[in-house]
Amino acid sequence: MKCKRILSLITAAALCFSLAACGGAASTASSVASSSETATSEAAPEATPAAEDAASPETAADGLRVAGLKGPTTMGLVNLMESDAGANYNFTMYGAADEIVPLLVKGELDAAAVPANLAATLYQKTSGAVEVACVNTLGVLYILENGDTIQSVADLKGQTIVTTGKGTTPEYVLRYVLSQNGLDPDSDVTIEYCSESTEVLSKVQAGEATIAMLPQPFVTSALSQVEGLRVALDMNDEWQKVAGSQLVTGVLVVRKDAVEADPEAFEEFLNGYAASVEAANTDLEGTAALCESYGIVAKAALAQKALPECNIVFERGEQMKTDLVNYFQVLYDADPASVGGAMPADDFYYGV
Repeated sequence: MKCKRILSLITAAALCFSLAACGGAASTASSVASSSETATSEAAPEATPAAEDAASPETAADGLRVAGLKGPTTMGLVNLMESDAGANYNFTMYGAADEIVPLLVKGELDAAAVPANLAATLYQKTSGAVEVACVNTLGVLYILENGDTIQSVADLKGQTIVTTGKGTTPEYVLRYVLSQNGLDPDSDVTIEYCSESTEVLSKVQAGEATIAMLPQPFVTSALSQVEGLRVALDMNDEWQKVAGSQLVTGVLVVRKDAVEADPEAFEEFLNGYAASVEAANTDLEGTAALCESYGIVAKAALAQKALPECNIVFERGEQMKTDLVNYFQVLYDADPASVGGAMPADDFYYGV
């Protein structure tokens, strides 16, 4: 790992995803992952304290200042971070989105890989000073079952689903998919909410629940810990069936003034990002090792198993806009506050 390329790699034991421990991860990791990195401002997740000696973005050398969260939305960046070109940028890792928001608002960061609806919220919060450059992660939510009853969404009728994210994007996604399949989320199913993904996993392990909705990489960890547990439904697939577009988890948001300062340099960064995403999907072993090195996931073995299911992409242009507009509309209809109170205008979409 080229440590000089990371200004402040914030390590926290609470963010460790363990394949062996029944407890899985601690509360901070759970609050990030259980919202599948999609809740508004990470649903105000528990912040991870930075190391006292960590450099702050305002002390960075020249170069695009890019922030990432510990989770799927940043897995696609690690190959760029490790490359020779990565020396041209200042990458900073954070444990929670609420650490990134004020820095972007104040202009102390230029870009960040964040939950998609947080990008929409930032657009409203900054009066249009930010835009979305690309989609970097599609859906990471899955319905798991300890059994073989659930083969379709219709099979969830009369069942209890244990999950996280009440009042945040996971709830909106689940309710939308259920309702579009003719099920009333309030009467045809029972949705039991837990505060974090480890609590969900504990209920499944104890036999208190047989059906759960979890995000990656918790899904991979859960499958290794509970005998008979299987993926029953991929919520990305189910969303696409009813919405006609892809379910979006994460994006890269950038300040417009940073792009305008050097448009060619930003395009060069995006080209490097695209190559990094391609490497993340083709060199699983190498990418997994980097995910561990940079503290995004504690164990490379877990990252290597989870990467193919994390739906890491590099999507820009009209396809990016189509997927995001459809996604935001569902969230807005459920709760306008989830996208900052209003749908983003056309100038939110970079290059469209």
